[in-house]
Amino acid sequence: MDKKDILSIIKKEDVKFVSLQFTDISGSVKSVDFPVSIIDDVLTDGMWFDGSSIHGFMRIQESDMRLMPDLDTFAVLPWTPDDTKRARVFCDILTPEGDPFEADPRYVLKKQIKRLEDKGWVFNIGAEPEFFLFKKISDEFKPVPHDVGGYFDFSPNDDAVQVRSKLMVALADMGLEIEMGHHEVAIGQHEIDFKFSDALKAADQILTMKYTVKAIAAQAGLIASFMPKPMFGANGSGMHCHQSIFTKDGENVFFDDKDPLKLSEVAYKFIAGQLNHARALSAVVAPTVNSYKRLVPGYEAPVYIGWAQRNRSALIRMPRYFEGRSKAVRLELRFPDPSANPYLAIAAMLAAGLDGIESNMECPKNLNDVNIYELDEAKRAEMGIGTLPGSLSEALSELKKDTVLKTALGEKVYDVFYRTKFAEAENYRLNVTGWEIKKYLETA
Repeated sequence: MDKKDILSIIKKEDVKFVSLQFTDISGSVKSVDFPVSIIDDVLTDGMWFDGSSIHGFMRIQESDMRLMPDLDTFAVLPWTPDDTKRARVFCDILTPEGDPFEADPRYVLKKQIKRLEDKGWVFNIGAEPEFFLFKKISDEFKPVPHDVGGYFDFSPNDDAVQVRSKLMVALADMGLEIEMGHHEVAIGQHEIDFKFSDALKAADQILTMKYTVKAIAAQAGLIASFMPKPMFGANGSGMHCHQSIFTKDGENVFFDDKDPLKLSEVAYKFIAGQLNHARALSAVVAPTVNSYKRLVPGYEAPVYIGWAQRNRSALIRMPRYFEGRSKAVRLELRFPDPSANPYLAIAAMLAAGLDGIESNMECPKNLNDVNIYELDEAKRAEMGIGTLPGSLSEALSELKKDTVLKTALGEKVYDVFYRTKFAEAENYRLNVTGWEIKKYLETA
């Protein structure tokens, strides 16, 4: 897309305002709106802003920064009213000298993509973010599911189906290629999947989906939540990521027809890298204290470090291969959740896999015929099956020791990310919860 295309869309859709968007290190979307009367200048020169006001960016004496629109990400926001119709465009962040800003999460991902491009490869991601729709019942929010459906359930009069359908239409209007939408396992839980794309576009799409879902749910009087574990005793929300590497000519680097599982040596080494870094990787792909209430045995979330073909108890799963569909061979990483900053999460995933390739790591034996949940601790130890951290604090300790992932994030991003998440974990540790009051107030 170029400037001429964008100006044509603005005129056709009668857009009144455009939002320049980016994320802070935690993944929160930041946005600045401007009227279309100055669109030509902004698309050419970008817009200056105060970086010192964004958590983790610049010190007050180094505050001037520039947002430079990525024109290919321009899209009209279909849920906005006609009289204030808005569009958005994602931006890269530049220093006053015009260089990429090292702490821009989008740039962190671009650096890892460049490593792959130097090999003549493209990293593809197909993400599956899950979410809940809850009713608003009082000023004090309590998670009351909007429906009582279960996995793939259908009801012709189900309001949730209507909301999900509106979401899918809106996302398609914004350029996302929707593959399917369905009810998930827990009541009130849903999933919308979109077609795989290159890593940068996939990260942009995850952000687009999250705020589109929240906006349209709010119009229906609902709360959309991407919280990993909003309800005790029910499945949490994950963000399974299907990964593949293609050549620039469109050949699947992960495919080898001579291998019994149809996986190439590159794929095996990529698996080895992600398994080797899994404990540290969890801090980036499952980055909240609540994430570790989802990553527990007994639900669909994986906690044991291993891989398998089809086995959903494994951390990495290879979906079934069908004859003649070599481009569909991929690796599904199952422990990320939608609370993650998608740029940092995908960058860390790629860095871990690349380390496996570049360090020539040996892939451990697959767990095709093993239900890991049925193994006791001694048997898992005998088989060399490790576990993910049990808390955000433990995950951060692992990240602190992992030079590969710290280098991938960059010194500034790592420092701010670690300090922010450590403070979150400490605040949670010191906070007194309602459960503790009910359990101990009168009995201790």
